[in-house]
Amino acid sequence: MERVVKFLKDAETYYLATMDGDQPRVRPFGTANVFEGKLYIQTGKVKDVSKQIHKNPKVEICAFKNGEWLRVAGTLVEDDRREAREAMLEAYPSLKSMYDVDDGNTEVFYFKDACATFSSFTKEPEKVSF
Repeated sequence: MERVVKFLKDAETYYLATMDGDQPRVRPFGTANVFEGKLYIQTGKVKDVSKQIHKNPKVEICAFKNGEWLRVAGTLVEDDRREAREAMLEAYPSLKSMYDVDDGNTEVFYFKDACATFSSFTKEPEKVSF
């Protein structure tokens, strides 16, 4: 999983795909944090993406850098503990201008049953499960 997190952080932006009914929705994200051995992402409860994840927690993310791309498919699980939110905001201090640990909006999810695939045009795909 360390390689997955490093790739996401180095890429800086990845794209999260969710389902909105029968319509896929994709948007840029930038948070990737390891807390208690799990890969976490962050959003706000007021956003449509949050509602989509709660309705169907199966998601996929994709990031690209230096001719390689990473796809991570899995199920997101909300972690409503203050400690998990706090760890995310400490890892991304710039978020503190928009989010607060106790604002009732900050929301973090971790990946469960995830499969990451590293791909490029020059070598065979590599899969990592976590």
